[in-house]
Amino acid sequence: MGTVLLAAGVLLWSAAHLFKRLQPAKRAELGDTGRLYATVAIFASILLMVLGYRWADPVWLWPRAGWMIHLNNLLVFVAFYMFAVSGLKTSLARRIRHPQLTGFKAWAVAHLLVAGSVQGVILFGGLLAWAVVSVIVINRANRDWTRPPEAAIWREGVALVAAVFLMLVVGIIHGWVGPWPFGGGA
Repeated sequence: MGTVLLAAGVLLWSAAHLFKRLQPAKRAELGDTGRLYATVAIFASILLMVLGYRWADPVWLWPRAGWMIHLNNLLVFVAFYMFAVSGLKTSLARRIRHPQLTGFKAWAVAHLLVAGSVQGVILFGGLLAWAVVSVIVINRANRDWTRPPEAAIWREGVALVAAVFLMLVVGIIHGWVGPWPFGGGA
């Protein structure tokens, strides 16, 4: 049952996010009601993914080596940095068209490394597939990309500090609700 809920959550997440891109006229027709539907669907998908992941009996596909935890943490840090880059419109945002989706893909790959179970593949592999498809769909719909203006160098420093802060806060919360992400037990 858990695996079914997990897969349903990943599919609902994907559908809620891709609806605007695949059905822009229908989404525009719905207006604010469409935004409300999407928000409810996204929250429902997260609930389904969390419950499904917790309730699924783990079927292990590969063991987790100690070095994988360190690579996972590096990739998660890159993911947080890419989110900060997007929000702050740093100079790196001029070179990467989709910094948030790039960060999301780094996060998903990181978790695939350390969650070597069937439910890990469904969750993180499914979300990785969604992010890849999203980039393709967005690029096909909007072939012309206007790069953001040049940004002050201090923004890169702020993005770096924000990524460190987020890594620590989310890591602590992760340790409360799941496995301790920084290795060394707990």
